[in-house]
Amino acid sequence: MANTPQAKKRIRRNDRRAEINGVRVSRIRTFIKKVESALDTGDKAAATAALAAAQPELQRGVAKGVLHKNTASRKFARLTKRLTALA
Repeated sequence: MANTPQAKKRIRRNDRRAEINGVRVSRIRTFIKKVESALDTGDKAAATAALAAAQPELQRGVAKGVLHKNTASRKFARLTKRLTALA
């Protein structure tokens, strides 16, 4: 258990940041699920629009530090590959 005031403050800050970062990751997952559901239905127009909306969210996750840049790049590449295979 934390004894010093700095350690207690650090615990409070970490809890706040974890909640914010959890919301960010959840938001990114939602955008990815929209792309995947459009791909599963075979709707290329909807999948293209959803992918265009998901790409900035992935990049924002990288900028905010909740995703590694290679993870975001990999996810985007795999979704793009599935979209091109749909054609």
